[in-house]
Amino acid sequence: MTYIEQMRIRFEAIWPYLNEKSRKLWAAAEAQAFGRGGLQMAHEVTGMSRVTISDGIRELANKSLKTEERIRKVGAGRKLLTDVNPKLLTDLKDIVESSTMGNPESPLLWTTQSLRTLATILQTKGHNIGHVTVGNLLSAQGYSLQGNRKTLNGNSHPDRDAQFRFIADRVAGCLADEQPVISVDTKKKELIGLYKNGGRSYRPKGNPIEVKDHDFEDKELGKIAPYGVYDLKHNEAWVNVGIDHDTATFAVESIRRWWNMMGKERYPDAQRLMITADGGGSNGSRIRLWKAELQKFANETELEINVCHFPPGTSKWNKIEHRLFSAISLNWRGRPLINHQIVINLIESTTTRTGLKVRAELDINCYPKGMKVSDTDMEALNHTPDPFHGEWNYKIKKNTVNI
Repeated sequence: MTYIEQMRIRFEAIWPYLNEKSRKLWAAAEAQAFGRGGLQMAHEVTGMSRVTISDGIRELANKSLKTEERIRKVGAGRKLLTDVNPKLLTDLKDIVESSTMGNPESPLLWTTQSLRTLATILQTKGHNIGHVTVGNLLSAQGYSLQGNRKTLNGNSHPDRDAQFRFIADRVAGCLADEQPVISVDTKKKELIGLYKNGGRSYRPKGNPIEVKDHDFEDKELGKIAPYGVYDLKHNEAWVNVGIDHDTATFAVESIRRWWNMMGKERYPDAQRLMITADGGGSNGSRIRLWKAELQKFANETELEINVCHFPPGTSKWNKIEHRLFSAISLNWRGRPLINHQIVINLIESTTTRTGLKVRAELDINCYPKGMKVSDTDMEALNHTPDPFHGEWNYKIKKNTVNI
């Protein structure tokens, strides 16, 4: 057994019984006993700073050390950096979110930035912080280091990162101008009835909820398609729970309901609305019906609609995924979605430590598939593609032509 292993055993045995003063002196004594390199070894085993251990060595060398010296009272000492500078955590989250990866419906997040890189960026923003403290802050926020797993095929788009920066700049500009910015998407469809729902919830021991042993769709209850609209500025969301097809008409109707129920009250002076969306699905960048329905919405509200789509294969970066959908999945885990009212109640009761508020409503309308938009109708759109990837970024303004 090596000396450091022996030291660690002694450390784990005696540490709980020592106060702050005696812990420092114990670490100093161990460092002295080892000799050269002992200071670093004591630092690695105890986690105490080398400065503190060095101070303890000097005190041991002082033969007139007072045994009755006052111990620092509870709560004394240096304050946490996040208490001294509340903006630190906000800046760290802003940096990390630009490169956050993960399952959008998992509460566990991870970052591709190294701790030293994050610390350097924070230092340029005026924060006096080291990489170790950055790691502690990330851990407290639910981030961890993750390896790679070979599960995907294909290459990412060469302008992926450029599109991310483009979206970030547009979002920042709209928020600075007090204009609404929403992130939209459809959560995965769920079976309604006594079906198994992933996850676990507290129940009396030996009394789990009994559910069907198969997942064949109930013809009467069917499925639900929750379409979410997340307000980035106010950390609020609207979920339109559809019972029919997830079409572009359904997607825009969900945005319309958010605007009528929440948006226009929050933004009475809004002149434009920015939407960040996935590249596919009912709100896909190639869906003609999506743009035609947005034109109707622009005509109704007289808002300029600015749309930015995420590049193919990058939907996990859409804010709604990890700010709303993951929280909903956590809230109803292990609970069968027996009927529509339970779904609404579970969605509306969803919250997070950051204060997320959610409203939900059942949408019983029918949204038939296969609706076509002709070339003539497309030409009638007041649609302006952006010079940078106009297929992903475009504006739709009010026009006087009926579609």
